[in-house]
Amino acid sequence: MYIHVCLCRHNWPRKSSCSMMGSISKPITEFCLDLYNKLNENAADTNIVFSPTSISVTLALLHLGAKNNTAAQIEEVLHVRKAAGRMSLGSDLESAAPEMEPERSQERQSSLSQCNKDGDLNHKAFQALLLQLQNLGESYVLTLANNLFLQQGFEFRQQFLMCAKELYGAMLEIVDFQGALEATRIKINSWVESETQGKIKDLFAPGVINIDAVLVLVNVIYFKASWEHKFEEQKTVQRDFKLNQNEKKPVQMMYQKGMFKLGYIEEISAQVLELPYAQKSLSMIILLPSDMADGSTSGLEQIESTMTYENLMLWASSEHMFETTVEVYLPRFKLEGMFKLNEVLQELGMTDIFSDSKADLSAMSFSKSLVLSNVVHKTYVEVNEEGTIAAAGTGAVVVGRSLPLTEVFMADHPFLFFIRHNPTNTILFFGKLCSP
Repeated sequence: MYIHVCLCRHNWPRKSSCSMMGSISKPITEFCLDLYNKLNENAADTNIVFSPTSISVTLALLHLGAKNNTAAQIEEVLHVRKAAGRMSLGSDLESAAPEMEPERSQERQSSLSQCNKDGDLNHKAFQALLLQLQNLGESYVLTLANNLFLQQGFEFRQQFLMCAKELYGAMLEIVDFQGALEATRIKINSWVESETQGKIKDLFAPGVINIDAVLVLVNVIYFKASWEHKFEEQKTVQRDFKLNQNEKKPVQMMYQKGMFKLGYIEEISAQVLELPYAQKSLSMIILLPSDMADGSTSGLEQIESTMTYENLMLWASSEHMFETTVEVYLPRFKLEGMFKLNEVLQELGMTDIFSDSKADLSAMSFSKSLVLSNVVHKTYVEVNEEGTIAAAGTGAVVVGRSLPLTEVFMADHPFLFFIRHNPTNTILFFGKLCSP
């Protein structure tokens, strides 16, 4: 059985408040940094890309079915326990509720109140964020989808199914890992490929799922947008990208000169550039360490070692960036990230849900033996002259400085980047480019 969240296909209400969103964007960003640090532990010279929003929403959906310590561990990993007091979005949910007959509306609100069970994860906050992300306007395509594939024969609690549908736009379907494993694998892969416009193929290779699987979780996010100011293709030329102190590789380097928001972080000697997408609802933020005289990449490590939530928000805040004429050199690139997140999530503290003896998913199913088998996340990001196509299948002070008339932003060595939903300050994608 699978849960399918596809925001682009639901006629959900358009009215909701941006002002409440900061409360959920902070936990998502803190989870993002935790995840990046784990994935980066043995990946010094390796590209990384993932969607913290997609994975956070998926774990929140799982939380609906969890109880006791299993639920508490998910809350800890998602950083929502300490944020609970700031995640009250009840009024926002009411304003977002579609117009309906008073009796039906009252019944719906009553049923939704049952979904916000004891604990510190406010599902209404996630619902309100999803409402924002599915109403980006005609300039964007954003599909956020989550699937829970569960073995037939398990009996599910109607409360869980109702809450998953109402809060996360979820639909469910029975699959049979035991009797039709290969057909189920193909079905999952076909769905993922369809939802990501063909960008993510063969998410599950043969043998990854076995007949003992009872629950496989997949999340995908697909995003396509054009730059507010497009790069002219005829100005793209071949230049060297410095992989490290000794190696270079030729890349297609895009170029444009225009007005952009730029910041300089003196303490870690790095530039911050904001490249807005059409209508400026979303932006790509690039953290570029200064090009070391010896060609080393130690600047990237310096950014990573000081990249707390507070610093990241400070570095990328509009208040600490200035609009100026910038010559932007940015490589065309395509990144793919494929992660099995079981081990990472357990290292972050989500251990019980994977344990036969400790998992408590009793809010999801009457079965006492239900455990989480796999969490797989795959991401695709493509940046070119037109804009970005992205899909996924989870203390320093900023100062101004005296500037020449034109600033140069030369991204010809490793850098970090993230795609941000500006109204809510939520990070949709986060990555490191070491080798275009």
